[in-house]
Amino acid sequence: MSERLYSPSCDRNREPILAVLQQYFADRRRVLEVGSGTGQHAVHFAAAMPWLRWQCADQAEYLPGIRLWLDDAGLANTPAPLELQAVATPVPGFEPSPRSAADAGFDAAFSANTLHIMGWPQVRGFFAGLDAALADEATVAVYGPFNYGGEFSSDSNRAFDGWLKARDPASGVRDFEAVDALAAGIGLRLIQDVAMPANNRCLIWRRQA
Repeated sequence: MSERLYSPSCDRNREPILAVLQQYFADRRRVLEVGSGTGQHAVHFAAAMPWLRWQCADQAEYLPGIRLWLDDAGLANTPAPLELQAVATPVPGFEPSPRSAADAGFDAAFSANTLHIMGWPQVRGFFAGLDAALADEATVAVYGPFNYGGEFSSDSNRAFDGWLKARDPASGVRDFEAVDALAAGIGLRLIQDVAMPANNRCLIWRRQA
């Protein structure tokens, strides 16, 4: 039987993240959350921002647990979660058609604490998938720890990076500059880099028409 998983960190960071999203997603309508995990963020953000249609997506193994959170919340703006995994090429089924239509694609995307879990090829795949999924002038928000100028921003992030690499050598805290370059490669321009609690950041990009 599937269980409704719980992450204490989601409860700790949801309010600071919500404050950022309420500002930058105020004029958005369709959000794709990549790596929804337990589903806790989805129900909290969708309840607080009812004007958004919040589309969860994650690997197949996480979908039953996400469904439990969505079903318990019973929100009208959270459709069934989609199976999605970061790969080196765009995922079939997410290509907006036609791309020029006003309502084509997702006009926002959100992901929290995912890029440091993925290997770097999957991080590239994350942005390749967004390239196919996003509408023109979409907004993208990514939350998590980042290095700047090749340096850790705190001792805690250095320790966290060591813990990640002990679990999976392909993972690790990502360099902001490298991630921003991938974003720029699909037409995203950084509009804000927000300092968050516990040495995390919330990076906000806007796609250029």
